[in-house]
Amino acid sequence: QAIQAINGHTDMSAEEFTNMIFQKIDVNNDGELTLEEFINGVEGDAGLMELITKSFDLSNVLKVIQNG
Repeated sequence: QAIQAINGHTDMSAEEFTNMIFQKIDVNNDGELTLEEFINGVEGDAGLMELITKSFDLSNVLKVIQNG
């Protein structure tokens, strides 16, 4: 949540973000993601890859830390 807020991506809650990820890539619908499911799911969905890349971009966090 904090990283999303710093990067300006606060249009969905952490719970909504997690639910969306599971809906898209939990291929066996067991409510758990294996590393393989996660990697394959993200690699196979360009929009999801972009969303995750933006959501976990730490460059703005580093700027906040550096600037006090």
